[in-house]
Order: sequence, then structure tokens, then C-alpha cells
Amino acid sequence: MYTNDAWLRVRYEETDQMGVVYNGNYYTWFEVGRSEFFRSLGYTYAQMEREGMILPVIESGCVYKIPAKYDDEILIRTRIEALKGIRLEFQYEIIRKEDGELLATGKTIHAFVDRSLKPVNFKKVNPKVWEILQDCMKEVQ
Repeated sequence: MYTNDAWLRVRYEETDQMGVVYNGNYYTWFEVGRSEFFRSLGYTYAQMEREGMILPVIESGCVYKIPAKYDDEILIRTRIEALKGIRLEFQYEIIRKEDGELLATGKTIHAFVDRSLKPVNFKKVNPKVWEILQDCMKEVQ
């Protein structure tokens, strides 16, 4: 299964007075992971939007295991969990670089829609990218 890794360093503004990352920032990191995932495939969110498609989040979740802290270097590991009809599900792992500790796991589910928020069959609109996304879910042998 294809995964993409993106790195970032926790900024001071992302933490509370104890230096612990505020829980909502993990969702911003998931967005970074998704954007970099698409970019690694040679296709960007900007391209998708130019084609009249958007991918709003319709469901999300995060399990916090160990707090990320100020100045930690973290890895956002992103993969596709499911691709069906008009839905696309991503899974995430947030890992601290220094010791490899799994800090959090998460998921986001998205719908392929047009600018008027009507569901779109992405497979028909962009079969080439659909095939690339399907290939990302195949087991590596």
C-alpha cells in the first residue's frame, strides 16, 4: 500500500502554555499530509480545483496517544484507506522523528463534489487520476 511521508517541526503557536500541541492542530497536519500525498502522485489540489472538483471533509477522527510538543520534528504518514464511488478515505499516523513514537492516528473521509457541492463520479471525470488512486491501495509485493 502506497504511503507518503511529510515532515514538519511543531511551531510555538501550535502549543499551549505547557508546550503541548493543541488538539485541533492535528487536523491541519492531516491536511498537510493529504496535500503532500497528492503532490507525490504528480497531481495537486490546485489542479483538481481548476478542473472544477473539490474534496470537502464529510467525516473525521483522531486518536491522541502521546502529546506532540513544541519543537518536535514530526512525520505525517498518509495513505488511502478506501476509494468508493464518490468517497475517498485517508488514514494518518503522526510520528515523532526523534524516537519513532506514534503520537496520534486519524482519518478523514471526503466526497468528490463540484463547485455547487453536488456529488461527482470522479472515476468518470478523471479516470487517469482515479486509476492512480486505486493503485495506491494495492499491496506492495
